[in-house]
Amino acid sequence: MRDTNVVVTGAGGGIGAALARRFAAEGARVAVNDLDKAKAEAVAGEIGGVAVPGDASDIVAAAREALGGPIDVYCANAGTGTGGGPEVPDADWESAWDVNVMAHVRAARELLPQWLERGRGRFVSTVSAAGLLTMVGAAPYSVTKHGAFAFAEWLSLTYRHRGVHVHAICPQGVRTDMLAATGKAGALVLEQTAIEPEAVAEALMAGIAADRFLILPHPEVAGMYAARAAEPERWLRGMNRIQRALEE
Repeated sequence: MRDTNVVVTGAGGGIGAALARRFAAEGARVAVNDLDKAKAEAVAGEIGGVAVPGDASDIVAAAREALGGPIDVYCANAGTGTGGGPEVPDADWESAWDVNVMAHVRAARELLPQWLERGRGRFVSTVSAAGLLTMVGAAPYSVTKHGAFAFAEWLSLTYRHRGVHVHAICPQGVRTDMLAATGKAGALVLEQTAIEPEAVAEALMAGIAADRFLILPHPEVAGMYAARAAEPERWLRGMNRIQRALEE
């Protein structure tokens, strides 16, 4: 990672800040993005990076300018944890879709022409285990994280032979403000095995070194993902038990 230009969205705290710190420790030049300008500047100042505050959907050009050159690694990390079900207003569904999926699409649209011309580039998508499984009590989050995973998978199968490397990070609970906001659902499903954001960054670095698409900071998710595919009725019954516990 030394002397590479890296962008991390949603990096004012949590997983994003941990990724930014780890890339900087590896010798990369890091552009720190966050909607909160003060948070972006604080992390950038800490790691010797550059702050690129604003909406993650539209920062590629500004990040290139701030870094003074082409982007080598783009971490689409910004996300929103919208809960609820079909009753959630359309505006909230649209926000979840825009942040969790379309921001990735827009970034790729801007990045791919230069990456394909250069024959190299790396796209990192912070998805969540919810993108492989689901999350009780959070339909917009679950649906859009499935979309984020599907887009990362599509990018990988379409461009890997042209030098574009793609990684999908799919952790379960991570000790961040987003986990704290999940309430009873998070306590039931995520808190017991929750890890620190730094463990996610460590898992990503190991995955990059091995050139692995699927990054599982919680290795047990692989078994859950396999069980979901192999025995969907059993898996759904198990998840429904968690849903019933949530309703008690």
